[in-house]
Amino acid sequence: MVLTLTKSEIISGMVIDITGSKSESNRLLILQALFPAISINNLSNSDDSEAMQKALSAGDGIIDIHHAGTAMRFLTAYFSTLEGRNVTLTGSPRMKERPIEILVSALKDLGADIEYVENQGCPPLRIQGKKLSKCTVALDANVSSQYISALMLVAPSLPKGLEINLKGKVTSVPYINMTLKLLQSIGVEGSFVDNQISIAPKDSLKEEYHLTVESDWSSASYFYSIVALSEPGTTISLNSYKVDSLQGDSILAEIYQKFQVETSFMGNTITLKKLLSDDNINIDLDLSNSPDIAQTIAVTCLGLGIACKIGGLHTLKIKETDRLQALKNEIEKLGGTFNITKDSLELMPIASLNESVEIETYNDHRMAMAFAPLALNIPIAIKDYEVVSKSYPTFWDDLKTVGFRFSK
Repeated sequence: MVLTLTKSEIISGMVIDITGSKSESNRLLILQALFPAISINNLSNSDDSEAMQKALSAGDGIIDIHHAGTAMRFLTAYFSTLEGRNVTLTGSPRMKERPIEILVSALKDLGADIEYVENQGCPPLRIQGKKLSKCTVALDANVSSQYISALMLVAPSLPKGLEINLKGKVTSVPYINMTLKLLQSIGVEGSFVDNQISIAPKDSLKEEYHLTVESDWSSASYFYSIVALSEPGTTISLNSYKVDSLQGDSILAEIYQKFQVETSFMGNTITLKKLLSDDNINIDLDLSNSPDIAQTIAVTCLGLGIACKIGGLHTLKIKETDRLQALKNEIEKLGGTFNITKDSLELMPIASLNESVEIETYNDHRMAMAFAPLALNIPIAIKDYEVVSKSYPTFWDDLKTVGFRFSK
């Protein structure tokens, strides 16, 4: 289905409640499964978190997590450690193309019993849960941090804990730190020093832990883009955020200063305000620690007609789609000049955009949400618009609240 957005104007001063972080929620759901004394508030209502909850409550047999990449990685490690469980983890056609061999090899090094059902190196996976007695493992560091976090999350349940030795430059450090902080928040001892992660064993929790998930900063990125593309003085407020966020994408507040968007905190609310326009914006970024916001930033630059260079994007090629190629395809349809390498993108300045273009989303929620703010400049259509439910089910309702107009 196609959603057609007409040229819109923002209603300044609106307040939006954004669902809890998918990244935090899915980590805490695994920890809750291991330690039932944990309760979780403000859990993400995303498809991915619902897929995680459904999988954790399932019995033996086939478990289909559809497009949920985080669930696939975390559950692979989780089910590997459950003695006597016998499951087959599968997913969408795209999920069956996404690599998981690095994680599977690491788990096998620890003694896990995992078999590939179809293609070597990719799901589906047949997992026979067993007690993993080994306590050290090594893997390349310049891979998806979800592989590393998957191992960290199950580490306290291992008899001797786990020492993870990372080889090379570490990618997406904030996500590893997020996992470590969440473990520490329930009393698990752990450290991340240089390229070594150490997690101590923990049999059970001696007290109940009531944890509240911070709202999702990746979802906030689209409102940063909206404010950046709006008139000076425009404001949008978002609930519920923390100054000392665990999420790497909170770097948005710093990055969007370059676009003359000011972020102010009042309690757990952030207010985004567009300051005076600036014709001398220079966007040259390394997003190796927060690659999920690259699409949003590239489209913001497109809407403002300015150039940008973004590096550190090697993980984008193995997401829901090849995000670098998808960006190139759609930006060029809009009239932009866009170059990519295996780990970077470069956008050239543009004077005007082609109108009424249909944006392909490639089964990727972030493609749909990143391009939607362009409706402040031109009419635009988003194909398969419901894909946003993967991370942000109320996205279109929230856009309507702040002034966007569209028809289905």
